[in-house]
Amino acid sequence: MTASALTSEFLDALGARTGIRIEFYDPTGSRYGFPTFPFRYAPEGLATRRQLRAEGLRPGGFDPVAQILWRHKKQRRVAFLYRRDLAKPKRTATPAQLAVIERMLTARRTCDTCGITRDYYIPRSLGTCLSCAEGAHR
Repeated sequence: MTASALTSEFLDALGARTGIRIEFYDPTGSRYGFPTFPFRYAPEGLATRRQLRAEGLRPGGFDPVAQILWRHKKQRRVAFLYRRDLAKPKRTATPAQLAVIERMLTARRTCDTCGITRDYYIPRSLGTCLSCAEGAHR
């Protein structure tokens, strides 16, 4: 992806017309060391991890090529951008992996004291189901 593909005509024209520098607009990476865009102004071919996940994709082991910066409650937030054309399909779990996950989740619902599998996860702070914990506090 070339540097010219990372520029925004609208933001460039706005800066030229008003003389005001957009705080988080740095398509060359000279200010932030990484191509940077304000919230909602990322170029077309780039997406965040969340956007890729919504499309059934993943970054595929590639490093981010740009970032989005914005302020939220006086804190600077960052979201990294990945190239859509290099993204790979999300991997799916094998039947064996799904079986292991099911056993792990069942273990989280089984009380060590009474051995009953509950319909809720056993609180780690108690280490036992709510019925057994209630009996222990009396």
